[in-house]
This record gives sequence, C-alpha cells and structure tokens, in this order.
Amino acid sequence: MRVSELFSSRPALSFEFFPPKNPEQESNLYKVLGELIAFTPDFASVTYGAMGTNREKTFFWVKEIKEKFAIEPVAHLTCVAATREDIAGQLNRLGRIGVENILAIRGDPPADQPGFIPPADGFRLAHELIAFIKAKKPAICVGAAGFPEGHPLTPSPEKDIEYLKQKIDAGAEYVITQLFFDNRHFFNFLNRCRLADIYVPIVPGIMPITNFKQVKKMTEICGATIPVELLKKLEKHAEDKAAIEAIGVEHAIVQCKELLAADVPGLHFFVMNQADPISRILKELRK
Repeated sequence: MRVSELFSSRPALSFEFFPPKNPEQESNLYKVLGELIAFTPDFASVTYGAMGTNREKTFFWVKEIKEKFAIEPVAHLTCVAATREDIAGQLNRLGRIGVENILAIRGDPPADQPGFIPPADGFRLAHELIAFIKAKKPAICVGAAGFPEGHPLTPSPEKDIEYLKQKIDAGAEYVITQLFFDNRHFFNFLNRCRLADIYVPIVPGIMPITNFKQVKKMTEICGATIPVELLKKLEKHAEDKAAIEAIGVEHAIVQCKELLAADVPGLHFFVMNQADPISRILKELRK
C-alpha cells in the first residue's frame, strides 16, 4: 500500500528502525517488532547506512517487516556515493521484494572528506534521486526528509524550503521531518512550507530521549536543538539512565499531545530499536 494513502482518515503511526549489526541486536529487533506490532503501526521504515553501508541488511529487514510482521515497509535509499546504475539495480531488487515505498535521501558525505565529489554519473541532491526513482518506477511512493530547524549544510531556512520544494516538484508525496524537541520549530517549518505552496502531508519525527550523551551527539550532527529547560533537567540527571529515560518519555508525550491536537497527519517515531519508551508513550496517548 502506498504510504501517501495512509494519512487521509486518521493520524498515521509509524516507526523507524536501523539494521542490527550483530546476532544479539538482530534478536533484539525481532523482540522489539513483536512488542510494537501491538500498536498496529501503519508503516515502518528501515534506515540505510552512510555511503550505502548496511544496504544488504536494509533490504533484509524491509522484507522481514513485510513478510513476518505484515507491516508496510519503507526502505530508506541514499545516493551520495551511488551511480544511476547502482540506484536502478537497487530499485529492481526492492521491487522483487515487494517494496512499494521509499524514503529518498541524499545522505551525508564522509565527514573526513570535506571535498567529497559524488560519482560523475551520480546525484548531487535528493531531488535528483527522487526524479530518477519516479522516472524508473512511477508506481513507487516516494517520501522526502524535512528539517524543521534547517539542514546543517543549508545556508538559510529559505534555501532549505527551496530545496524541499524541489523534492516535492520532483515527485515526493509526503515529508518526514528530522527530530526536534520544541514543537515551535515544527509549526514554523510547516508555515514556511505552506507559504512555499508545499501541501503534501508533513509528518513530525519524534525521538524520545533515552541517552543523554547520544542525544547530545545526534543534535550536534543534525542541527537540532534542545530547549534550555529540558537541557537543564537532562544535565542534572546526566548519569542516571532511568531518570533520563523518564524525562525523555514525559517530554515526548507532551510533544505528541500538542502535535495531535494540531491535527498532524501522523507521528513517526525514531525507535532506536527500543520498545519500552515507545510503548510507554503510546499507552499514555491512547488513554
């Protein structure tokens, strides 16, 4: 089923997983999926490693999610180091698995190669990848990434929206945002999108904080910010894992309630391959 069709009647629920790196993590992900399926998610996405690493595991897990858990899978697909031939081959493989939905992302160039140049027969930006996918496989439903606080490599919020509009014009049918911890960023982003005539569903991406060091590192990489009061709470309990998780879950619940009251088309949770924080949030939201 096309993901773009899931936002019409009620807020869609979706999860994002990353491919496990070893047998222990694989066993855990099966367990996590078994627990979260009780919340009847509308779809689940699987990330794609930097520079195309873990590609085989991405394909494996979208197949497992579809066949063993009967959840509509969305495969992430990045293009930063890929040729058109590479992408065409991956599209064919995903088609054989039965994947109808792709989240098309440029991907980050290697951090240690500031002068990185993509292949001559490759793609510079995500909108080029999206246009290629739609030309090769018109039936595939393509989603794009959005950045409420702006992509860290984009010079201005206006330019960021310009790039997003290019993705929509190329064929993207919905947007899933990068994580954020202050809903004002999402609402301001949504207003900028509407002013730019972007009217596809824009789904907020929510990541419950469960590890202080991890979230500090992630926000530095992706350009998101942590509100001052929330940061103070986290710093106060930085060495207490249970307290950090409780603070993160509580904050995510407040975020989600406000977003749902504003009639967002769905909630997309960055699960980090953990079931308990998401379960606690969803049980509270369904009271």
